[in-house]
Amino acid sequence: MTTLNILLQAAGDMAVAKAGAVIGAGLAAVGAGLGVGRIGGSALESIARQPEAKADIVSNMILAAALVEGVALGAVALGFIVGL
Repeated sequence: MTTLNILLQAAGDMAVAKAGAVIGAGLAAVGAGLGVGRIGGSALESIARQPEAKADIVSNMILAAALVEGVALGAVALGFIVGL
């Protein structure tokens, strides 16, 4: 038996478990939005301070944003899978 099954059985009511999964998916999406916003803002500030390093900053920004979005997509997908 997996840990997820044990937690869902402990919840008792599946409606509560589904609501928790959907709330978790929403929080993951909001967190990813905030994270990508901070990454973009910091990158723009860094480019303004050091324009000659623009290529390095942009490539690192895109990589960091992709990693944040990948984790958020996994969390949202997991939330909806549990919520079904």
